[in-house]
Amino acid sequence: MNILVLGSGGREHTFAYKIAESPRCENLFVAPGNAGTALIAENVAISVNDFRAIKQCVLENKIEMVVVGPEGPLVNGIYNYFADSSSLKDVMLIGPSKKGALLEGSKERAKEFMMAHGIPTAAYESFTAENLDEGKSFLETLQSPYVLKADGLAAGKGVLIINDLNEAKTELENMLSHSKFGEASSTVVIEEFLDGIELSVFVLTDGQNYKILPTAKDYKRIGEGDTGLNTGGMGAISPAPFADESLMRKIEDQIVIPTINGLKEEQIDYKGFVFIGLIKVDNEPFVIEYNVRMGDPESEVVLPRIKNDLVDLFEATATQKLDGISLEIDQRAAATVMLVSGGYPEAYDNGKEIIGIEHIGDSIVFHAGTAVKDGVTVTNGGRVIAVTSLDTDFKQALKKSYRNIEELYFDKMYYRTDIGFDL
Repeated sequence: MNILVLGSGGREHTFAYKIAESPRCENLFVAPGNAGTALIAENVAISVNDFRAIKQCVLENKIEMVVVGPEGPLVNGIYNYFADSSSLKDVMLIGPSKKGALLEGSKERAKEFMMAHGIPTAAYESFTAENLDEGKSFLETLQSPYVLKADGLAAGKGVLIINDLNEAKTELENMLSHSKFGEASSTVVIEEFLDGIELSVFVLTDGQNYKILPTAKDYKRIGEGDTGLNTGGMGAISPAPFADESLMRKIEDQIVIPTINGLKEEQIDYKGFVFIGLIKVDNEPFVIEYNVRMGDPESEVVLPRIKNDLVDLFEATATQKLDGISLEIDQRAAATVMLVSGGYPEAYDNGKEIIGIEHIGDSIVFHAGTAVKDGVTVTNGGRVIAVTSLDTDFKQALKKSYRNIEELYFDKMYYRTDIGFDL
């Protein structure tokens, strides 16, 4: 089978790494890919949102399966584009329809879905520039800290958690009236702050059946001790050690099943991942957000723990036969640490030579923001490389990753030394 993965980050390199292991994968393409995917697949210089060029690539290379990594093309309707094309409709596309992708594309829509299907989440209200004053008044009814979420996609940076009421009012105005996050913040969801420990739960669904994948916990802040600016993710571990059987049963009964049933009731075509961002408050789970694809860097710890042939899993997803698959999970823990460019998540330079990748033996190097320039692997993004290890528990796995990171170097390389500190 010829397979195309869309995307260029660590998540997509992890997909490619797992798909390349499958004896069913004949030719593997990644668009646009990175220096890591180039080692195991053919990179194709196509934007993930250029549907016409993707169509041409699929037809020219007789591609039978497309795995969509990032949320952008899903929210823009790539599933519908394939379904509506006579020459593409038989291609298996892993990802939800445009209507399904709205669960990530609109925070307001996600909240409405949760409320409609009785899924536990924080109380909220939505506001636009037209009712900015009402938004400020609503903030006054809440306890600090205040949670402001840009309704649309903002590359993981559209959520503000603010302790001071006046600052929260100012930021609400910046988002609504001064387009702080562009079009994404033309509507802002304000919700009550939930105090607890966060957890990521990943579900693969064919629209009828579902499989709960390994849990993970990621670390979003740039600084040690979870301080500083939000990033796309500085590291992750799997499984989340506090996600015991009792909590997972509650999550399945109160959140996963109502979510899948809600998709069915609303007749939403959904063949792909549901990433459920949760918070555990007094041993009760609440949904913070939905994403409609795998997380990054969570993919780098979740996917290596899945023993099944990923092509088999995806085919069962596309053909609504997931109920016939028995999920096999590696009982070892996985941990990944992200190496980032100096200055990230603000301004940083690209093009720094990366040294030492060939010296890493007992960890897996997943490329995120890399490229090949004049035969040399160089940095090409804020988050550059994820170093993933598997071991008996997450502490041993982290030790292994940190030991291997010492073999790597690029100018102004930065990483957090405290992943898992709160566990």
